Amino acid sequence: MTRISRRGLLQSGAAAGVLAATGLPGRAQGKRGGCLRLGLAGAHASDTWDARSHADTFMVMATMGGVFDCLTEIASNGELVGELAESWEASSDARVWTFNLRRGVAFHNGKAFGAEDVIASLNLHVADGSTSAARPIVENIAEMKRLGDHQVQMVLRAGNADFPFLLSDYHLAIYPAGQIDEAIAAGIGTGLYRVERFEPGVRAALRRVEGHYKDGQAGWFDTVELIAMTDPATRMAALRAGQVDAVNRVDVRDEAQMTGGRDVSIFEVSGNRHLGFPMRTDIAPFDDVDVRRALKHAVDRQEMVDNVLRGHGRVANDHPIGPVNQYLAGTLPQHGYDPDKARFHLRKAGYESLDLTLWASDAAFGGAVDAAGLLRASARAAGIDIDVREVPADGYWSGVWGTAPWRASSSSGRVTEDWMFSTVAGVGAPWNETRWTEEPFQKRLIEARATLDTARRAEMYAEMQASFSADGGALIPMYATHVDAASSKLTNAGTISDVLEMDGSRLIERWWFA
Repeated sequence: MTRISRRGLLQSGAAAGVLAATGLPGRAQGKRGGCLRLGLAGAHASDTWDARSHADTFMVMATMGGVFDCLTEIASNGELVGELAESWEASSDARVWTFNLRRGVAFHNGKAFGAEDVIASLNLHVADGSTSAARPIVENIAEMKRLGDHQVQMVLRAGNADFPFLLSDYHLAIYPAGQIDEAIAAGIGTGLYRVERFEPGVRAALRRVEGHYKDGQAGWFDTVELIAMTDPATRMAALRAGQVDAVNRVDVRDEAQMTGGRDVSIFEVSGNRHLGFPMRTDIAPFDDVDVRRALKHAVDRQEMVDNVLRGHGRVANDHPIGPVNQYLAGTLPQHGYDPDKARFHLRKAGYESLDLTLWASDAAFGGAVDAAGLLRASARAAGIDIDVREVPADGYWSGVWGTAPWRASSSSGRVTEDWMFSTVAGVGAPWNETRWTEEPFQKRLIEARATLDTARRAEMYAEMQASFSADGGALIPMYATHVDAASSKLTNAGTISDVLEMDGSRLIERWWFA
């Protein structure tokens, strides 16, 4: 079985052999049975089964490894494997991709899965008015052709060696063509579990599908219940009391939570998760690059890592490429806390002092309000006075995050550089939270994704990280680990994904009761 590792995707340069793969991930044999109960942060009253709108863990977990499938999947060990796509191959320039689809797959309502479902589902993301974060992925597809009931060809506007990775994006769930509205309303997918009950922002109850194509490889629980629990102390108390079997986002600031307990295991992985305070570069004074540079030198990053993350992370450098990305520019000069340099840039922007408002909520990330307070304290030495506005968690992402000029934010990162930069810096990308669209950067973004030479690609992504760090609107002081917890009754194959929290947000299909 051929698989693609994100670190090894382009090791053979332009050789077409690295651009083809097949198969489901190899997994340890699990034990079938039981009801998995999850206590999760990241649920919202606005939650739906429309994957285009998914932005937080509750619905991502309910979808991935739960109710829906994507074309591809990133396994726990970082390998790219097929999900609804059984195999794929590309032209030598990585512009034309042909996907062979899995046969014998049915949606939960009995409709047979085929090529028309893939085309209809992907087209949702470029429909008029779509605000899907996956829009930049699908917009690069110039044409989709149905070559047969179980074969689809996608012709890209420009070559992209990472393209199969992009199709594992949790927004790109596959729906039944001609029945998409019904599928979104009721939660009808091809996943391991069908929906029995769904209360947005409260809970979801799922039941295992019999005769599923992943039988014997994944999906060991008979039923799954996802329960919304906003408060981290409440989640951990429920886990210790045996009311739930696993929880996400353990509060690292609470030493009692981090000790776990006799029947509780803490599992922590380093990934590309990054935390910070993006600035809208289309709104004054953040439209001035020297104001942005002043703020980047006004933050004590190590203090934040020590006091907000309690050491469960590391200092970041104002760009979104993380520790486990292939082309992280490790030699890039690090922005340090330097009030004098911050004052220098402030004066270049025409200010002797500056009053700013920063909106923050722990909905953005655990400790976001504390981090904002530390930033306020460190920035005073540079003549910057920050009014921290703490706002409620409910509605933060749907309201404050999209409108406030300066606010707290977080991202789990992406496994490839193009995927990450396209998501947060592409022109018109719905998740371009800083609105930074510098033309040379945009040109390099398009060039880099079509470059198959590994060394040249590394140079280009290093240039892009330097540009984004120096000139962009993202103030990113920290990378954070994923810290979750589970009952000692649960077990897994031994490798936990670093892509997203809760084993790549696929704990539902990958774990079982020992």
